[in-house]
Amino acid sequence: MFKKVLVANRGEIALRVIRACKELGIKTVAIHSEADALALHVRAAEEKVCVGPAESALSYRNIPNVLSAAEITGADAIHPGYGFLSENAHFAEVCESIGIKFIGPSSENIAMMGDKAKAREIVARRGLPVTPGSPGELRSEEDALQAAQTIGFPVIIKATAGGGGRGMRVVNKAEDLSRAFQAAQAEAKSTFGNDGVYLERYFLEPRHIEVQILADQHGRVVHLGERDCSIQRRHQKLVEETPSPVVDHKLRREIGRVAVEAVKAAHYRNVGTVEFLLDKDRNFYFMEVNTRIQVEHPITEMVTGIDLIKEQIRLAAGHPLSIRQQDVVLTGHSMECRINAEDPEKFTPSPGMITKYSPPGGFGVRVDSAMESGSVVVPYYDSMIAKLITHGRDRQESMARMKRALGEFVIEGIKTTLPLHRRILDDSDFQKGHVSTTFLDRFLAG
Repeated sequence: MFKKVLVANRGEIALRVIRACKELGIKTVAIHSEADALALHVRAAEEKVCVGPAESALSYRNIPNVLSAAEITGADAIHPGYGFLSENAHFAEVCESIGIKFIGPSSENIAMMGDKAKAREIVARRGLPVTPGSPGELRSEEDALQAAQTIGFPVIIKATAGGGGRGMRVVNKAEDLSRAFQAAQAEAKSTFGNDGVYLERYFLEPRHIEVQILADQHGRVVHLGERDCSIQRRHQKLVEETPSPVVDHKLRREIGRVAVEAVKAAHYRNVGTVEFLLDKDRNFYFMEVNTRIQVEHPITEMVTGIDLIKEQIRLAAGHPLSIRQQDVVLTGHSMECRINAEDPEKFTPSPGMITKYSPPGGFGVRVDSAMESGSVVVPYYDSMIAKLITHGRDRQESMARMKRALGEFVIEGIKTTLPLHRRILDDSDFQKGHVSTTFLDRFLAG
C-alpha cells in the first residue's frame, strides 16, 4: 500500500480522498492555489504545498508544479480526483515515467478512451451496441453531411476529446450542419486543444444511464449497477439517482454485462464509468467511458456499501478485486443533488463569502462539501460547492428524505441552486420518474 498520497485537486473531492486515505493509514499532501490557502481540504491534510496563483492553468493544472510538490514531499502516489488532470494522459504518462503511481487507469487507457470516436470503434468491434454515428473522427464538413444523411436527422456533433457538454452541437437539418460543425470544432479546440469531432444520432427524450465498474490488474471486472443521470442542463448533470426508475433486473443485468465487456475490450484497469443512452423503447447504446471517479459516485456507495475511493486506491496499488459480481447487492435507493454557487434563475456564477452554512443531517442523509461558514467561493473554479445525498429503503423514502434535507439546508451570503432543486423535487413528473435529458428544458420553460 502507498505511504503518502498527494491529492491533485481541491474542494469536496480533495477532502473526500484525504478522508479515505486517513482510514487506510496513508499520509496525505494537499496542493492548493494562492486562493485556496485556507481551504478545508488544505487544513485536513498532513502536508500542504502551494502550486501557483488562483488560475487553475497556473496551479491545479500546472503539471511541473504538481509533480514538484509530489517529489519534494516524498509522495509515492497522486490521486487526481475528477476534473483538472484526472483525464490527462500526458500527466499520467509522466507520473509513470518518474515512478509516482497515478491513482487511476494507465495513460494508455486514458488516451484510448479519451478519444470518444476511437472508444466507439473499440466497443463496436466487440459487437456491442453503440449509438449510430460516424465510423470515426470526421475529416471535413462533407464527411459530416454524408454521415448525417446516412444516419438521418437530428444528429449531434461531439468533440472526440470532449466532456462536460463542451464541443457539442445538435443539428436538426442539413442547412444548419456547416455552422454547427465549425462551432463544435472551434469550441473543442479552445477547450481541449483538439478540434476533432464525430457525429451521432440525436435521440429525442432519451435517458442518460451510466454503469460504475471496477477492474483490477489481473483482468477481473465487476459492475456496481447503474445510475440515472438524465436531469441535466446543457449536458451538465444536476440530479442523479440509483437504481434508475426504469431499469429492471433483466435490463440491469444486460447493460451491466455490456459495460463489463466494453472495458475488457479496452483492457481497462481501475475505476471507470461506462455511459449509455436509453431510448423510449428501452434500447441502450454505448456512448463513452469516463476514466476517472465520477462526481456522482456517492450514490453508488450508498446502495452497495462499497467505498469507491478506497477501492480505487487499492486497485492502483495492485490489489486484486475483493468482491465478485455475485457479491454486489443493491440495497435501497439513493439520490444526489449537486448544489452550485449560481443564481437559480439565470444560472450565472455567484461568488462571494458564505456568511452562514448549516448542512442538513439525520438518518440517510450525507453531505459531501468543503464549505463552512466564512468560506469564500472564488470565481476561478467550478461552481459546485456541495453534494447532497440521501438513501432510503426505496425511491419514495429516498425522495422524501431529499425534500426534507433540501428544506433544512441553509447557505447564506451567496446565491445557490437550492431553490431549483426544491422545485424539481416537487415536480409531479420527477416524482413519478418520468424524466429524460430534455426534462429540465421543459421544466424551466414551464
